[in-house]
Amino acid sequence: MTPPLFWVDQVPRAGEQAQLTGPEGRHAVTVTRIKAGEPVILGDGRGNRAECTVTEVTGKDRLSVRAGRTEFTPRPAPLATVVQALPKAERADLAVDLMTEAGVDVIVPWQAARSIARWSGSRAVKGVDKWRATAATAAKQARRPWIPEVTDLATTIDVRERCAAVTAGGGIVALLHEEAGTAFGSLALAEATEVMLVIGPEGGLTEEEVGDLTALGGQSVVLGPEVLRTAAAGAVALGALGALTRRWGRR
Repeated sequence: MTPPLFWVDQVPRAGEQAQLTGPEGRHAVTVTRIKAGEPVILGDGRGNRAECTVTEVTGKDRLSVRAGRTEFTPRPAPLATVVQALPKAERADLAVDLMTEAGVDVIVPWQAARSIARWSGSRAVKGVDKWRATAATAAKQARRPWIPEVTDLATTIDVRERCAAVTAGGGIVALLHEEAGTAFGSLALAEATEVMLVIGPEGGLTEEEVGDLTALGGQSVVLGPEVLRTAAAGAVALGALGALTRRWGRR
């Protein structure tokens, strides 16, 4: 079984001693119940990780470790971005958790026309912060080298600009739409620099949103025969993307 992963600001070099403290140290001691002599992985969420051995446990929130082998893992290619229209509150955390476990690199929370949830002001700040915390926790559970980037709340204008930039840079923008006539698997995904998936809310994308994004180079596609909930669509599409490209190739 893979040793548990904990986040640190800076990963120690091979042979160095380091300490795990604060919330991560508390989780290691009181929840995971790590003991001296056991292996752990320390990562910074930016691709750097060290395989460590616990040398001492102090109190309820402190581990001393010695670092062994270290490694840097680059982001997989093509880059995977998901523009996720805000789901209902109870499904938002699930969407972020599943996407993170499926390997998303960038998550863009989007205030789409049919989003039932409406974020503004302090609520938008709190919502984004919660998505970022959920992504960090899910990345740790999945033993990921990278924590996905969660951007600030995007408007439709922001999504249009991102769509134009991705297509101009050799990427693919795929709008998941149950009425589309093009299969997701037929796209030249392996040749793209970035794949941006656009996922609508519970009520789906509007005709105006589809028209605007396809005019900027996006492609309306159908993922499969089933109609997926917005919270699951991103993870399912990312799984297909991993299988159809080199993203899931072993290091």
